[in-house]
Amino acid sequence: MKNNHFFIGGLILLFLFTSCSKNAKQNRLQEPKSYKTEVLEPQKIELQSVFPAVLKGQEDIEIKPRIDGFIEAVYVDEGAKVKKGQSLFKINSPSSVKAIEEAKASYNTAKLNVERMRPLAEKNIISKVQLEAYQNSLDAAKATLEQAQSTLGWTNVTSPVDGVVGTISYRLGSLVNSSSVLTTVSSTAKIFAYFSMNEKELYNFMDKWEGQTKVEKIKNIPDVKFLLSNGTEYNETGRIATISGVVDQTTGSVNFRASFPNSKGLLLSGSSGKVIIPQYIEKALVIPQKATFSQQDKTMIYKVEGDSVVQKIIEVKSTPDGKSYVITNGLSAGDRVVTDDIINLSNGEKIKLQ
Repeated sequence: MKNNHFFIGGLILLFLFTSCSKNAKQNRLQEPKSYKTEVLEPQKIELQSVFPAVLKGQEDIEIKPRIDGFIEAVYVDEGAKVKKGQSLFKINSPSSVKAIEEAKASYNTAKLNVERMRPLAEKNIISKVQLEAYQNSLDAAKATLEQAQSTLGWTNVTSPVDGVVGTISYRLGSLVNSSSVLTTVSSTAKIFAYFSMNEKELYNFMDKWEGQTKVEKIKNIPDVKFLLSNGTEYNETGRIATISGVVDQTTGSVNFRASFPNSKGLLLSGSSGKVIIPQYIEKALVIPQKATFSQQDKTMIYKVEGDSVVQKIIEVKSTPDGKSYVITNGLSAGDRVVTDDIINLSNGEKIKLQ
């Protein structure tokens, strides 16, 4: 009987110990976890809008011969810098030489006719009207000869502007005519970057800048940057020069032109890159991207309210470093948000602040 009392007492102690251990474990599980949080404070930041662009010289001039013939000499190479009036090609034009010879022959014949007829007119053997007809033929022949002789100057093909020589399409001995593009000379002291926006982007973009008219808004757009195709940033800034007043019906886009100085010739006509348009926000609310999560195509964040968290839908824009967001809607200055380890959180959960 005594042993039974001991056995029952042991069971009671074991039950009490197990129950206390279980309650202690549940208390530990229910204890709020500690999370890193941050109070949102306004700060100045730069946002960037990036657009693919194609570069063109201030002037891209096709060089064509004014006469038919064969290329006798090429004085420049591709990529060479040239001055206005500098010789580029020499054209050997047999047809021009033949035209000059024929014009000389016609002129000599007309001159001889006038010399023969003048004495006869003076003696009234022929009328003065007949002499004037011969004189008119001489004048016409002279004009034809002068025109033919002027084409000899066209055998020397020169550059119309200071610039850089593009691809040379024809070489020594090539037969060319007035429709042949021998090369292109690009005036690249200033270079133009062409890019476009769709209609919605355009209206959102224009709303950012002060001014009543398009011209006034363009003046208030900050200097733009250019990102080369290798990912490096061009060392000089440019300006938005023009915005097209017509929406392309095929693409639904509006064309922009930005102008960049190019004194060192680093920007090449025909190359591509990206135009970067900065926007400076004086009082931006910035959060790390790791503080957000996506749910049904919406960007969410955990906002701290009291000792708990609630999910909030926010609207954001990426910062240039790709690590943070600027909040455009959904939160205010002074709000506290969880910034790390949000994968383990759930809506309404109690937390401790680190």
